[in-house]
Amino acid sequence: MKLRELMPELTGAVEWLNGEVTREDLVGEKPTLIHFWSVSCYLCKEAMPQVNQFRDDYQDKLNVIAVHMPRSEEDLKLDSIKEVAAEHGITQPIFVDSEHKLADVFENQYVPAYYVFDREGKLRHFQAGGSGMKMLEKRVNRVLDELEKTE
Repeated sequence: MKLRELMPELTGAVEWLNGEVTREDLVGEKPTLIHFWSVSCYLCKEAMPQVNQFRDDYQDKLNVIAVHMPRSEEDLKLDSIKEVAAEHGITQPIFVDSEHKLADVFENQYVPAYYVFDREGKLRHFQAGGSGMKMLEKRVNRVLDELEKTE
C-alpha cells in the first residue's frame, strides 16, 4: 500500500477473535492502527506489550486491530492463535488471515507490520520489523494531534 491510499475492506478472514469490525466501523470516527503479527514471530511477541499499551493509552482516540498472518502450516492452528493472543493480552479484534487475503490487499509480507490510518481512512504511516516503536508512537501522535486541531 502507498501512503494516502484508503483503508481496504476488512474481508476474507477465516475467523474473527474478540469481535468483528468492518472498515465502516473504523473510518470516520477516529484513526486506526492495524498491526500484522504471527504466533511464530518472536519480534511480534516482543513488541506486543507496546502495542497493547497504545491500545490502552489511546482507547478513546484510536482503533487498534490485530491481523494474524501465518508464516507456516503450524501458524494455522486456531487454538495456538487463541492461546498466544491470551498469553500476550491481545484483547482487540483479531482478523485471522490464514489465506493471506488481507495481507495480499495490503501488499504486506512482514510481521510485525504496522499501518496507521487517519480518521478518513487514509494510510499515513507504515513500518515493518520489531524496532522503531518510538517512531510508531510519534506517527500515531501526529495523526491524533491533527485530529484534535480539526475538532
